[in-house]
Amino acid sequence: MTVFKTSRRNFFAHKGRMALSAVAVLLSVAFVCGTLVFTDTMNTTFDKLFATTSPDVTVSPKGAEADDTPQNGKPESLPASAVERAGKAEGAKSAEGAVSSMNVTVVNSDNKNMGSSTGAPTIAGNWTKNDLRSMEITSGHAPRGPTEVMVDADTADKHRLKMGDELRTIAVTGDFKAKIVGIATFKITNPGAAVVYFDTATAQRELLGSTGRFTHVNVTAAAGVTDAQLKRNVSAQLTAADGTIKVQTQKEYSDESREGIGEFMNVIKYAMLGFAGIAFLVGIFLIINTFSMLVAQRTREIGLMRAIGSSRKQVNRSVLIEALFLGIVGSILGVAAGVGIAVGLMKLMSMAGMNLSTADLTVKTATPVIGLVLGVVVTVLAAYLPARRAGKVSPMAALRDAGTPADGKAGWIRGVIGLLLTGAGGAALFTAAGADKASDGASMLGIGVVLSLIGFVIIGPLLAGGVVRFLSAFLLRGFGPVGRLAERNALRNPRRTGATGAALMIGLALVACLSVVGSSMVASATEELDKSVGTDFIVQGNQRIVPQAQKAIEDTPGLEHVTSYKIVEAKLTSPDGKTEDSDVTAADPTYASDLRRETVSGDLAAAYGKNAMSVGSLYADKHGVKVGDTMTVAFKGGQSAKLKVAAITNDDTALDKGSRYLNITTLEQYLPADKMPPNDMMFATAKDGQEKTAYASLKKSLDAYPQYQVRDQTDYKQELKDQIGQLLNMVYGLLALAIIVAVLGVVNTLALSVVERTREIGLMRAIGLSRRQLRRMIRLESVVIALFGALLGLGLGMGWGATAQKLLALEGLKVLDIPWPTIIGVFIGSAFVGLFAALVPAFRAGRMNVLNAIATD
Repeated sequence: MTVFKTSRRNFFAHKGRMALSAVAVLLSVAFVCGTLVFTDTMNTTFDKLFATTSPDVTVSPKGAEADDTPQNGKPESLPASAVERAGKAEGAKSAEGAVSSMNVTVVNSDNKNMGSSTGAPTIAGNWTKNDLRSMEITSGHAPRGPTEVMVDADTADKHRLKMGDELRTIAVTGDFKAKIVGIATFKITNPGAAVVYFDTATAQRELLGSTGRFTHVNVTAAAGVTDAQLKRNVSAQLTAADGTIKVQTQKEYSDESREGIGEFMNVIKYAMLGFAGIAFLVGIFLIINTFSMLVAQRTREIGLMRAIGSSRKQVNRSVLIEALFLGIVGSILGVAAGVGIAVGLMKLMSMAGMNLSTADLTVKTATPVIGLVLGVVVTVLAAYLPARRAGKVSPMAALRDAGTPADGKAGWIRGVIGLLLTGAGGAALFTAAGADKASDGASMLGIGVVLSLIGFVIIGPLLAGGVVRFLSAFLLRGFGPVGRLAERNALRNPRRTGATGAALMIGLALVACLSVVGSSMVASATEELDKSVGTDFIVQGNQRIVPQAQKAIEDTPGLEHVTSYKIVEAKLTSPDGKTEDSDVTAADPTYASDLRRETVSGDLAAAYGKNAMSVGSLYADKHGVKVGDTMTVAFKGGQSAKLKVAAITNDDTALDKGSRYLNITTLEQYLPADKMPPNDMMFATAKDGQEKTAYASLKKSLDAYPQYQVRDQTDYKQELKDQIGQLLNMVYGLLALAIIVAVLGVVNTLALSVVERTREIGLMRAIGLSRRQLRRMIRLESVVIALFGALLGLGLGMGWGATAQKLLALEGLKVLDIPWPTIIGVFIGSAFVGLFAALVPAFRAGRMNVLNAIATD
């Protein structure tokens, strides 16, 4: 109990000194809890949506895909007779046919896309009784004819649609127009999908291409009949007449619908938790530094405790209990802040177009428990080394000034271990860079990153002396005696400087690594485009190119040729008898000049001949395929073909890697017209000297189809650069949390060192050091510590990035590009970070009363 009381008093006596460490714990726990609450809330939203919109039993075609993106652009469907048969099943109260398609684009009278900007689908279908479970008509009425449409209220509000406005729906079967006659409001949260409804006949004709068919059948159970019972009865009723159906209960249908969303949510969840883990790692250094300095400042106090009978274990336990208090306070505040972060993320997503209601806010019991346990455990573990050091303080320390003597032996052991780990990490990175397969090298890269990072953290104090002196020679010597004092202060405790710099090093190492990887990807892709792409224009979008848009492209004046490009699902059987699911690329022969693919053997032009194809070199090596061999290709929805291998393309590329080419005319022999997929993209080459005119004409031809973009090579390169830039900015934003915690570490180190040097500061002020000089000394010390961490981090990160690029080279991205402007900008920015971190400590130091400071014990 005495130890507990002592720890409690010490904690509250030094609460100001622990405040920044508590903030570090708070931020780290908040990010973890915020991530969990946010993803749990999204899962709750989608669970409610799927559970509410799913009927008791759903009947759908066996080949229907969960994401509703069939090969030919038209959803798989069932004959209308399936509705009648399902309705006759024992236990069925009613059955109704439904039509639904996500392969549409809806535009307003100004040709503006009415779809979501967040990637949520646009869903078109017929209005059914089942829709009343999740929606209610709040304006107008349901569509009653081919010229009427109803939209959801969220889409209407977002795009300012009103009754009477005309919408055009673009599907693979054609375009059609209808006026808004109704607006339906979701009873539950709509995460962002745009929904339009037509009458049944119109939906069948315009979305499926024929009447008398439905994409699925909604079956409602009679009173007292379970979904499982109804499923068995419906299956028995339908299987005899049609063996190509799939019958699912509400739960099964909801689970299938949720599956794709769940995978996406897991990616977000674990990515954000990864960044939270980085923040925790950085926070560990802050906590270690805080307790190390507190222990050093209380050396005499601890010595007195030992002198009056406290054991080493009691002293050790006292420090750990203080850490426990710190972890509990920081974690509790972090859990509360995490809920706030989750709400903020929800508001941010709503602004971006994904609607998430705070009414669905989900805080599971496990979330605060995880936050509390994680925060407390990490804090206590981080304080273990300082606590162990406190336990070693002898009673004689009561007779000495504050501060513990350096442990030379520990320093040598630390140095040897650090060098060994750094060397092992460097060896792993070297091995990864020389790997023959990217998959093999990736594991070695991970090992190398971890070992080299730990190694640098451990040898940080050893590096501090040389690096700080190097930086000081360029930055501090010009400030005269004040600069020399700042240098010596930074060198006074290399262990402290190393730990403070290491916190900043981790975040900046990741920034540098990702900058190198991103810049190399852009440079590599740009070089590949320049070398391989011969076409002038590329047309693609978020919907496969519908026939009417294809015709508009082909009719554009000033074009020398237009190339169609289709992706077809198939099963490939190689000469060695191995069969695998794969995609095949069917294109016009002009594609051979649009994308110049190097061949290992054979002639690529011959692959576009009758009953011929090409394969990639990786596939050929794996299955022993040679030019002249025969492949069996079973096209999905069509026949099997025996195709001769006329060329083997080199897979040492990033564009179309692994693609297997054949002529569209060959595909047409084995795949019925109604199963033929639309173009995934199209390519166009202008006549000589008419590039600018053709570019403008092609854009004008597609004005009516805003879902497609026309890009020349310059546009394509810029978009690639922008996409990677946006991704990196998101990552940098998440890494900012770790960098903020690291900045707090610098602030904390300076603040505690000012307290530690109170008497020294008073003496320097007494012999003539002005307040301005004192503040400048502390700011310069902060700058050199920040630059020390930045130099180590950027150097380490560039090494990681260069190794990662070697692995990317195996995937065709061969150019190593160091983004020096970014690296230099980050380094300079680190100096400003140091200046910012020193503002408060320098201000407090400048306000010290000289006499009181000198009298401080």
